[in-house]
Amino acid sequence: MNLAERLMHVLGDSEAELDGPVPDLSSISDERLGELFVQAHGLGTPVSPAQARVRFAIDQVVRDGEARQPRYTPDACLRLFEVLVERTRNSGWADLALGLDALEHCTGPRPDVSAPTTALVELLLAQDSVRQPYALLAVARCAGEKPLRMVVERLCQDVGPIVADEFAVVAGLAPGEQALLSRIDRDHRFLPSPSGDAWRRSAESPAYVAFARRALEAAADRTDAIRAGEIPYRADKAFTDREVTSLGQAARVALLRDEPWLPALFDRLLPGIALAPTAARTLPSQALLYELGRAAQDFPTPESVTTLRTVRRTVRHAGVPKQLDKMLKKIEAALAERTDVALRLPRLGFGTTTTTGTTTTTGTTTTTGTTTTTGTTTTTGSAVDESGAGGVLRRTAGDYTAVVTVAESATLVWEKDGRPLRSTPAPVRRDHAALVKELRDLVKRVDAQLVTLARALEGGFTVDAVHPYGWWRTELLEHPLAATTVRRLIWEIEVAPGEWRAVLPEAGSLPEFGSLPDAPDDAPVRLWHPIRSTPDAVRAWRDLLVERRIRQPFKQAFREIYLLTPAEEETRVYSNRFAAHLVHYRRLFALFRARGWASDRLGPWDAGDEDAAERVLAAGEWRIRFFHRWADWSGDDELAATDQVRFARRVEGAWREAPLADVPPLVFSEAMRDVDLFVGVTSIAADPDWTDRGPERTYWERARFAELTESAEARRDVLERIVPRLKIADRCAIDGRYLVVRGDLRTYRIHLGSANILMEPDGSYLCIVPSRRTGTGSGTGKVFLPFEDDRLSLILSKAFLLAADTAITDESILAQIRRGI
Repeated sequence: MNLAERLMHVLGDSEAELDGPVPDLSSISDERLGELFVQAHGLGTPVSPAQARVRFAIDQVVRDGEARQPRYTPDACLRLFEVLVERTRNSGWADLALGLDALEHCTGPRPDVSAPTTALVELLLAQDSVRQPYALLAVARCAGEKPLRMVVERLCQDVGPIVADEFAVVAGLAPGEQALLSRIDRDHRFLPSPSGDAWRRSAESPAYVAFARRALEAAADRTDAIRAGEIPYRADKAFTDREVTSLGQAARVALLRDEPWLPALFDRLLPGIALAPTAARTLPSQALLYELGRAAQDFPTPESVTTLRTVRRTVRHAGVPKQLDKMLKKIEAALAERTDVALRLPRLGFGTTTTTGTTTTTGTTTTTGTTTTTGTTTTTGSAVDESGAGGVLRRTAGDYTAVVTVAESATLVWEKDGRPLRSTPAPVRRDHAALVKELRDLVKRVDAQLVTLARALEGGFTVDAVHPYGWWRTELLEHPLAATTVRRLIWEIEVAPGEWRAVLPEAGSLPEFGSLPDAPDDAPVRLWHPIRSTPDAVRAWRDLLVERRIRQPFKQAFREIYLLTPAEEETRVYSNRFAAHLVHYRRLFALFRARGWASDRLGPWDAGDEDAAERVLAAGEWRIRFFHRWADWSGDDELAATDQVRFARRVEGAWREAPLADVPPLVFSEAMRDVDLFVGVTSIAADPDWTDRGPERTYWERARFAELTESAEARRDVLERIVPRLKIADRCAIDGRYLVVRGDLRTYRIHLGSANILMEPDGSYLCIVPSRRTGTGSGTGKVFLPFEDDRLSLILSKAFLLAADTAITDESILAQIRRGI
């Protein structure tokens, strides 16, 4: 009996046993998997433990889109619709999209499902509400014209023109388009959120895209009418629940397609739903505001971020700004992953020169020549001169001038007669409070945009993002805000087929490194990555950064490279490189979110003991999964244990596990770099104050001075270059995995991975818990680092401290040092 037959036997016999976990389903054909799926969902109640395990395993593969897209025979399609009827009759609901998916992936002629679909229509129309209207319309079409008319009439009752238009559009679509749309029209309280692939395929329907624009325009017209007093204002009653759902779906399709008409529409709609036409602190529709914020989270654009920020500053409701702040953080993180639109930066008045009396600009982002205006900006009073040439913007207020300068970050300085002042002058604070607030907000927006740009550029590594040379020069290298980031990165320009020349614009005074080549405007430009370069070239770029004191916006020249190891070639489909570590789980979970990984929260509850954090890379083509499990409590802290890393590739819309050797080297390296970061930052081995005993203590003792990982090797490479330049250079030496520091009382060995310290001659451990203010500039003089690395800063701080160990005043540290003397 083969595996498919064994599983079918278990599903058909409640007395059948299944020893151990459910075997890997990858050997089962797609068609047999479809038969198993139908059988599993046709089970009545109760089910045996073995049946429940088999059904769960099949659901993991099929319904969660984890690895497989099943195929269905005509008989299996018909049987699945009969199962849906049974479920609806027994529980009042069934997922209609499952039946539509089976029809779409039927292996033979479509069966006649008119009988079960008619029964489904009758059962669902008898209920008070419909959870899946798109899917019901598609099912009704299978039942015939009469059931379809009945469903349209029912759905369009008392729903208003926006929703009525929506259902009329969906009813008129071809069956395939209806089936696609059924995957996005889901009640999030009951069903999984639609996948990005479902949204992308739905956004290809011209009729639905046209509806999306009409719906959002109608919504903006309604808020305009409320503001004008043509429609009576009622707090949070501007739109019904179903309208909020429909408009959210319409916005997602438009955002995904990056429709050019959307920014102007959002500039009308979002303020209209966020501000009452009176002085009230309520909103016309808080629900729609949050829904559009969630839509921007799913498919962010720079303009949506700008408009939401504008609304956040003007909304009167006390609790809304806090919620919008949370959304904006997620939107900016998501925008960094959407490299096709994230590089479209507004200029915010920089790069322009204008002289105005009172200037008020409202509306969408517009670009003419080198002038860009976004959102709403009002200048009044004596602030009459504005100059934003290059990365500097000047605004005059009376006798004073505000100067906003964009370098690695934005800074605001007030001047009088050309001399900088230490703080904002009192007359400016008194007479130009609005301007002061506007400029402070501008600095924050510029800093946020620089962070977003850096994240977007870095995220482009895995998609091997390529830009036309002419566009890159004008829109990035010469952009008044983007230039400060772009110039400090190494770029490659294809000067001849297959011949790439690397340049660092910031090193323009050195022709061999910084001069731009003569190349046509359509020549490809991409970020340089060390995995594509030779060791000698990598060393040269690293030396240049340190010599010229160029600090990169993210780690590029010193970027770690992760290549397939012999052990990973042996295990073939998984890596144990980062397995068997004990980590602080709350920190790990927070880091997952910060780096754009999806993961369920673990805990000591049923089904909460293990999970696989995952991230989709390379424009949705590859997925990495990092397995981990909840381990134990340690006081108030939670511990987790790390496990395998696996990769999957998207094939025909489904994930299929892939051998590690098939993963593109750059994708593999970038993915494993994230996992190394998770373990390196959250491992208890990096906790200098770990005092627990037992197996956790054993791991801590073993791992705190372990062999260096790739990230620690990069740290050593930096130290080899900068230590000779330090004022304590004569007291420091690098020895393997340690920075050795000679003090007057003892000699210390600082581990380059964990930053833990051993003292010579007895090898005793020195515990130094860093304070929040510890850093390389804390009493040590400013040390240049070519990239930001908290662990590297900590190592240097400890080195400066221990090199002058006779000056240490902390008694807890001194007691440890003197104990072995």
